[in-house]
Amino acid sequence: MNVGWGIDTLPSVCAEAGVVAPLLVSSPRWDGLDLPLEVVGRWNEVPSDRIDAAAEQARRADGIVALGGGSAIDLGKALSSVVERPLVSVPTTYSGAEWTTYYGIRSADRLMRGGGAGARPTGIVYEPELTLDLPRETTVGTAMNALAHCAEALYAQGHNADADEHALGGARLISEWLPRVVETPHDLEARTGLLRGACEGGAALAGSMLALAHAMAQAVGGRYGLPHGTLNAICLPAALRYNAQYAPDAVRRFGEAIGADPAAGAEALATLGAATHLRELGVPEADLPELAELASQRAGNLANPHPATPGEIEELLRSVW
Repeated sequence: MNVGWGIDTLPSVCAEAGVVAPLLVSSPRWDGLDLPLEVVGRWNEVPSDRIDAAAEQARRADGIVALGGGSAIDLGKALSSVVERPLVSVPTTYSGAEWTTYYGIRSADRLMRGGGAGARPTGIVYEPELTLDLPRETTVGTAMNALAHCAEALYAQGHNADADEHALGGARLISEWLPRVVETPHDLEARTGLLRGACEGGAALAGSMLALAHAMAQAVGGRYGLPHGTLNAICLPAALRYNAQYAPDAVRRFGEAIGADPAAGAEALATLGAATHLRELGVPEADLPELAELASQRAGNLANPHPATPGEIEELLRSVW
């Protein structure tokens, strides 16, 4: 993956990917942003499940530039897969979606409508200044998603030494810089440090796989259209406690990286945001058994060191309800 730092690197990163006349995928929030790159069209409905209509525009371009959070980048990945064009991402949150080939498709009201794989991510441009006005809840939620990438890369099936190095480096950076970003949101040095941590988490994710925390977050988020990052912030501590019995060394190394007890440290970072329990997001307690069943079938749970049963997942969900 070709990674550039600073929006001025966008033309060179695109050129290296063979992209000179891209379709820009971004929400109307970014319409006023002056990009150092000519685009042949813009798709502003983010998120969107109108993939066919968007793909019609994408076919007139030689590539796709997706600018925004996970929804914009997932939409860019869906188009990249459908029209078989390279994708260059400019993430404005810490979600890490820019590193993977798989994606989810959400409707305009954020409900999950499907997903797939086969995107062609070829470049990433990180610009910390684009994160300066990110709201606190989104900042903490997406940073905790990145932290979950770091934790799970250490013990998911398919973990390896290379991904471990990125995971531990990302965990150190996120745990160091997230509190400072919450305290001083417009501190560019802190935002840069946190974005570098998210970049390391994304590289760890790309080199390894997801596990139980993501399976739980995806099951809940897909049902109710809730923020994926916030759900990972809620689910990660419970998943760490569960996995401490099956991958003790990996969980210990994660704790050393964040300088705290693994689960308690993740919990403390999560409290920097808003919701810390599923009930605060309006998740009905009566739905927990069905959500547990859905989570048990997801790839993340199947890649966990010890795949959790629906009953075990229900207990974990109840612990954070």
